[in-house]
Amino acid sequence: MKIRDITTVIETFAPLRWQESYDNAGLIVGRGEDEAHAALLAVDVTEEVLDEAERLGCDLVVTHHPIVFHALKRFNSADTVQRCVERAIRRGIALYACHTNLDSAPGGMSWHLAGMLGVGNLRVLQPAAEEGVGFGVVGELAEAVDTVEFMRFIQRRLGASVVRYSDIASSAVRRVAVCTGAGASLIGDARRAGADFYLTADMKYNDFMMPDKALTVADIGHFESEYCAIQLLFDILSKNLRTFAVRKSECSRNPVNYLV
Repeated sequence: MKIRDITTVIETFAPLRWQESYDNAGLIVGRGEDEAHAALLAVDVTEEVLDEAERLGCDLVVTHHPIVFHALKRFNSADTVQRCVERAIRRGIALYACHTNLDSAPGGMSWHLAGMLGVGNLRVLQPAAEEGVGFGVVGELAEAVDTVEFMRFIQRRLGASVVRYSDIASSAVRRVAVCTGAGASLIGDARRAGADFYLTADMKYNDFMMPDKALTVADIGHFESEYCAIQLLFDILSKNLRTFAVRKSECSRNPVNYLV
């Protein structure tokens, strides 16, 4: 199957025009007219993921994060980005990323994560100009639950080693806002939406003060919040390309380690 036929399926769900200006989503290594026989889905392109792709015979790697964000001026294996790009070119492995366009797509990353946590009646938290497009979601749990128990549930459901959180604003949670990845900039949106609880990642020290006890904000970690990209991409591809082999990486891992 031609690579363009595969990427067209992804881009029908999450068009490249929905990516942020700083992003580099799309086909990074390879040509649309080239043939691909199997795809491996991962969060990041790493040397371990490329090992896995070669072992499984996958000549297309689809990730959430683009391996190349900034222009590369040389290829001399000086860092992991250069080594991975060089290796992909040498071994004929195409690299494709679906990043902030997948974040902002209706039914995209935050929608998927919220669904995993039992949050329903979802609507966009920070809408974009196009109808239904935007970052984050807000919705309700079926019934109010204890705030600390909800965080413990999130930790178990997502396999998070640590949950960092602000002062607890209320003992119970019903309305929940979710934004995968770095979402501190949406704390105000979550507050205006009347959320009791906001789940995101990559919060800095002062970000934990911003809620001012109007809502509880929790940080589960960037990788932990975005690991669901693998299943989301699998669903998109497998439902539309029933005769094309799509595999979920077992070597996609968090680069952040915790001592707890």
